[in-house]
Amino acid sequence: MPLGILLVNLGSPASPDVADVRSYLDEFLMDEYVISLPRPLRRLLVSAFILPFRPKRTAAAYAAIWTPEGSPLIQHTRHLRDAVAGRIDTPLAIAMRYGEPSIDAAVSQLIEAGADEILLIPLYPQYADSTVTTIVETVEAQLPDHVRMRVQPPFFDDEGYLSCQTDLIAGHLPQHWDHLLLSYHGLPEAHLRKADPTHRHCLATEDCCQTSSAAHATCYRHQAFSASEEIANRLGIPAEKWSVSFQSRAGREPWLKPYTEELLQSLPGEGVRNLVIACPAFVADNLETLEEIGMRGRDTFLAAGGTSFTLVPCLNDTPQWAGAIAHWCGVRRT
Repeated sequence: MPLGILLVNLGSPASPDVADVRSYLDEFLMDEYVISLPRPLRRLLVSAFILPFRPKRTAAAYAAIWTPEGSPLIQHTRHLRDAVAGRIDTPLAIAMRYGEPSIDAAVSQLIEAGADEILLIPLYPQYADSTVTTIVETVEAQLPDHVRMRVQPPFFDDEGYLSCQTDLIAGHLPQHWDHLLLSYHGLPEAHLRKADPTHRHCLATEDCCQTSSAAHATCYRHQAFSASEEIANRLGIPAEKWSVSFQSRAGREPWLKPYTEELLQSLPGEGVRNLVIACPAFVADNLETLEEIGMRGRDTFLAAGGTSFTLVPCLNDTPQWAGAIAHWCGVRRT
């Protein structure tokens, strides 16, 4: 069957203007996998309590990272598409779950190129309903009956991904550093429990992520810890010199801990003066890595007494990462 490859990431506003950010946030927050409330309540929450206030603040954050090319996330994904396309002999398209380029346009592009089977690659190493499931269901809804789809599973334990991530971090470790912090996008604890197929494992005990369970196949927290431990082992970093945290929380409900912003405040008091931070949940630099960590996080750490702050970039369109994705596609150019 003629195969088409579809790479999908989160998305970005069309511009850092408040109106465009408001439109983007509305689409994002009205996703039932992002805010798990019945639609009428979700509509009320988003329209009455979030959209009147957050777009202006978020627009300022986007303006701080916007480039002449536009959104860093979109540009890195386009460059990745070009790098992968140069390594394979099959049609390839990119899309964003929210915003442009849209999923329906990308699916149409692949079908017009002759594809009757699509390999969907959600660009997320770890599983979460708010990332992977929403992408899979949205793509499925756009497929005509004659087009089949298969999905690349979460790649937190994939050799290609782990090698890329490890080599990237190793290449950015300064001569003198005290601690490596691996910061992952946060997730509400309720999302973790909802995704647990056993309904009794996730967060039930302190060592749930270390205790074997069928829940691990859909457990974001386990997959984050598993990838982190493997990365640290490959780098030869002892346990006391690295840790895991979770960023980007919102609202009042409990999210996965420890919180990145709290560690950035406390680590200097624990003797960590020279910090290296990487964000393995993101494969392309974006608002959360460049502004939240690279700007606000840096300021927080230095204000708390830190001396140096090294942010490792995301995989973006590095040749090694493009090669790993091309390997998943299985149709290499000779």
